[in-house]
Amino acid sequence: MNAWWHEVWVTLQAEFADITDASQLTRMTVRLLMAAVLGGILGFEREHQGKAAGVRTHMLVAMGAALFVLVPQMSGSQADAMSRVVQGVIAGIGFLGAGTILKNHEGDEGHVKGLTTAAGLWMTAAIGVATGLGREATAVLSTLFALGVFSVMPRIVKLIDKDRGP
Repeated sequence: MNAWWHEVWVTLQAEFADITDASQLTRMTVRLLMAAVLGGILGFEREHQGKAAGVRTHMLVAMGAALFVLVPQMSGSQADAMSRVVQGVIAGIGFLGAGTILKNHEGDEGHVKGLTTAAGLWMTAAIGVATGLGREATAVLSTLFALGVFSVMPRIVKLIDKDRGP
């Protein structure tokens, strides 16, 4: 029976041995944490605006996208395999985004809501992919640009509409 437990222990050690050293653990932790923070920043802005997809949703999308590219990268996947992973993330986020788009029929005109939320989730996934691939500066810059689109552009549009008059 002792040999059986030893075999179980060795198998468990092998199963949890995907993090081989401190640098790999640090790299994974920094990338996943950064994806969560950047996604959370965008999610906070959306939640502050009263949108359905808020902090938690954006954090999970960014971390999930980062993890989808981080795992194959850490296991030594080639560029063609990574390309397929990124394509899968993009398609998957498309389905998630489609779920946020609603079409309301008000009178004779159809009114579509949720397009900005869907686009924001798509952008958040892209930021997560960039972070997972180790492109942290690109991810931070993209987050700042997205935050500008979310918070500055509505003010600019209001100013332009106000200047135009009725």
